[in-house]
Order: sequence, then structure tokens, then C-alpha cells
Amino acid sequence: MEIIKNDTDLGNTILRKKSEDILDIDKSIKNLIKKMKSTLNKSGGVGLAAPQVGINKNLILVKPENKIYVFINPVITYFSSEKDVEEEGCLSVPHVFLKIDRSKSISLQSKDEKGNDLDLNIEGYLARIIQHEVDHLLGKLIVDY
Repeated sequence: MEIIKNDTDLGNTILRKKSEDILDIDKSIKNLIKKMKSTLNKSGGVGLAAPQVGINKNLILVKPENKIYVFINPVITYFSSEKDVEEEGCLSVPHVFLKIDRSKSISLQSKDEKGNDLDLNIEGYLARIIQHEVDHLLGKLIVDY
């Protein structure tokens, strides 16, 4: 599975489309998750959204340390007003690093890969990664900031 890189035309790719909800966590979605885990591990990145591998589905994987978390149909329901500015890169926009202002904490509703409902309050680095990956599901890239 290859990561789509958007080196030239930042306005005309799958990365600019809004993703669709996953209605059923079937064999194809489980297979996609497996392939995305492998791709994320090989990339050295900390997050990967399905659009980055050419699939416009609401699916993100985040790996803040050694464990990969899967979020299906993630929706950020709360953004703290307290923010941090940190440098971010993106696997789909290689060699570009920008200082991005993001909320320090968020609330997230999602499903895990087994279909369990999640309602989480997240802060710090993990909150930053999730905000970055959810942006991909909305067709937004770090260069838009």
C-alpha cells in the first residue's frame, strides 16, 4: 500500500475530497486496517488517514508511541480554547514542516476496529495527531494553515 504524495498540484487529488462514513466493519475494512497498520509502521509516521492511501473512508490510525490506535468514523465534538503551536509534517506532503496552531485537548467520538463506541477526552500529542488525521478526512492539508 503506497502513501499518496501531493508534491505538485495541492488542489487536484483524492486528498482534497471529503471522506465517507464506514457503515459496516466488514472483511474489506478489516483488510484495509491491516494494510494501513503495515504502511504506518513502515513509514515511520505517527498517523495515517485512509485518503492518504487512496481510500476516501472515515478511518484514521494513530501511533503516538509503540501502539497503533484505530478510529472509525471519528468526530471531534470539542476543541479546547487553549492551544499550542507546534511544527508538523505530513507523509503526503513530504519535506514540508509548518508550525500549526491546534487545541491542546479534544473530545472524540468514534468506533474502534471491533465496532465498539468510543467517547474519549484526549490531550497533548495524541490530540494533535488526531486533529491532523481528521483534517485529512475533511480534505484539509497542513499547507492550508
